[in-house]
Amino acid sequence: MNPTPETQSPEPETAEAPTTKAPEVLSDSASEAEGPSLVKAGTPAGAGGTTGGAPDAPEGVHDLDDDEDLDDDIADDERRPSGLGAAAAAVVAACLGIVALTGTWTGRVISEREALVGQITLGQTATPEQQIAEGYGDAWHATAAANGVVALVALLIAVVVLVLPQRAGSGWVRPVAVAAAVLGLLGVLVSVGMYFDLFAALPAPPAPAPAPAG
Repeated sequence: MNPTPETQSPEPETAEAPTTKAPEVLSDSASEAEGPSLVKAGTPAGAGGTTGGAPDAPEGVHDLDDDEDLDDDIADDERRPSGLGAAAAAVVAACLGIVALTGTWTGRVISEREALVGQITLGQTATPEQQIAEGYGDAWHATAAANGVVALVALLIAVVVLVLPQRAGSGWVRPVAVAAAVLGLLGVLVSVGMYFDLFAALPAPPAPAPAPAG
């Protein structure tokens, strides 16, 4: 009698599926759980990653802020006065102060003109006082007035130079301007004194001799 072969029923595939796929799911979840920690541990502090902090500028890249600062410095230098005008004005003021004290060509011409006008206007009957006043006094006063104007101009220029801000590297301008101001002030004082006959009065003619008694 032939024995009946034993038929082995295959196990259902659905029962093996959870056991075989479960480790893969766990491994995937573990890798996902470990992923952020690896990124955090591998990223240095201060780098431009997810941990925050500004990224460092790469080497060889020029910063635009430096260009803006340089442009501002250049613009400030261009707006500042060069100092050439102040230096020239100080020298001119000093020269005018010296000329005002020593006498100007314009003052001499005006003096000669006043003397000539006095000689023309005076008649034969003019008294000695009138001859001195018209022929010499007016000429001297005209010279003092001309020198006083030059001295006043020198003083004004020197004061303006002293008031204006001085540029670095022109340290000699201020002393020259001070000297010009002193010379201009002296010239003004001397001219005023000469114009009003404070230093030297006009000469007076001698008194006429009395007529002899007859």
